[in-house]
Amino acid sequence: MGNLLYWIAVILVIIWAISFLGGFVDSGIIHVLLVIAVIVVLLRVIRSNA
Repeated sequence: MGNLLYWIAVILVIIWAISFLGGFVDSGIIHVLLVIAVIVVLLRVIRSNA
């Protein structure tokens, strides 16, 4: 399950980077998805160290 969340977070960061650089998504939802992706990655790092 953790591996799946990690891949989802990576995909969200890639989508955010593409839309941020290309200006495809103009709404704030992509930034919310980025925050979720960062939280998932941080949780994975914290749990793997514990």
